[in-house]
Amino acid sequence: MQDDTRAFLTRLFDAAVTAADPVRALQGQLPDRPRGRTVVIGAGKGAAQLAAAFEEAWDGPLSGVVVTRYGYAVPCRQLQVIEAAHPVPDAAGQAATRQVLEAVQGLGPDDLVVALITGGGSALLAAPPAGLTLEDEIALNRALLASGAPIGAMNALRKQVSAVKGGRLAAAAHPARVVTLVVSDVPGDDPAEVASGPTVPGPADRATARAVLRDWRISLPEAVQRHLDQAPEDAPRPGDPAFARDEVRVIASAARSLEAAAALAEAEGIPARILSDAMEGEARDVARVHAAIAREIAGRDRPFAKPVLLLSGGETTVTLRGQGGRGGRNSEFLLAFAAEIEGQAGIAALAADTDGIDGSEDNAGAFADGATVAGMRAAGVDPAEALSRNDAWSAFDAVGGLFVPGPTGTNVNDFRAILIR
Repeated sequence: MQDDTRAFLTRLFDAAVTAADPVRALQGQLPDRPRGRTVVIGAGKGAAQLAAAFEEAWDGPLSGVVVTRYGYAVPCRQLQVIEAAHPVPDAAGQAATRQVLEAVQGLGPDDLVVALITGGGSALLAAPPAGLTLEDEIALNRALLASGAPIGAMNALRKQVSAVKGGRLAAAAHPARVVTLVVSDVPGDDPAEVASGPTVPGPADRATARAVLRDWRISLPEAVQRHLDQAPEDAPRPGDPAFARDEVRVIASAARSLEAAAALAEAEGIPARILSDAMEGEARDVARVHAAIAREIAGRDRPFAKPVLLLSGGETTVTLRGQGGRGGRNSEFLLAFAAEIEGQAGIAALAADTDGIDGSEDNAGAFADGATVAGMRAAGVDPAEALSRNDAWSAFDAVGGLFVPGPTGTNVNDFRAILIR
């Protein structure tokens, strides 16, 4: 791929991330100061940056605690920032969640709780309910991550097997007023789905969770299954009077970030088309659809004429098929995409996670064009075999195709940019 094409795709990614910058996202979104205390809580891969921006913007005293992923912390003056594991919970996350719960105890109706919620908070807020252990929650997360189920299905289960998710954290703060500021990383921007909605109740109940188990053939640890069958009550529902004074605001989302990238492309003379900001499905299957559209444009100038930039967002999934593979859903998407456009001139793409980390490695995603898979073979890597083992990271590493911007401080999920000249 030519350097100027990589630079163009990188500028698009940067524009998308900037549109979700915490300082910008908070403008005009601060709640009124309360008569009582202001307590800030939060969780997610962008929660620390959002907390620091909130501190700068807030005119008054604050206290509270936010949880973010290892390596994502930034200094705050009044708020405590704790790092924990993602995407699988750990003991640090469990201890941090206890501190989050303690921060909202003993509040009154004149107090305000500001919840800063971004993607990744599900794993970071580790709080197994009575009768379950951290190991049970870890086993549940591993089973969900390997299942290939969409985020909404995974969250339906998580909400029923937690002491904080599904609105329970907001319920713990009652009778204080809770204002939730959400950086959305989920298709459709439903705030009840971001980080499994710790302060936003949703309609999913245990029957919903059982349907997920059936539809996605997920096998739970015995203790988790028993809890799902015998728990005395569902997660809180949206009509619960405890939430009557609460407020929820989505302050950044994939839609706004894709629009910012499209505007930059148009300013540089490349027409842009946003396919969707809410794409879901198996990463390799979504890749094949994107590749078919790109080939149709390259060969027949339909449904759009060349040159054109295709943009999409959402959250794909990866069903784990191999052992020891490295990578994430964006790298896997792009490896499958690269195989479908092999030998095709004039197509180049970037797929990356807007938080800067794709899966468990240090890359956000990767670059690819029509020569990528041939380059992999020349480097001794079989692209098809790598895809079968979910080892996209190694395949792109072999050809210098990894995209490594580092943690961005925000998270509005997948970003895909496909340039057809």
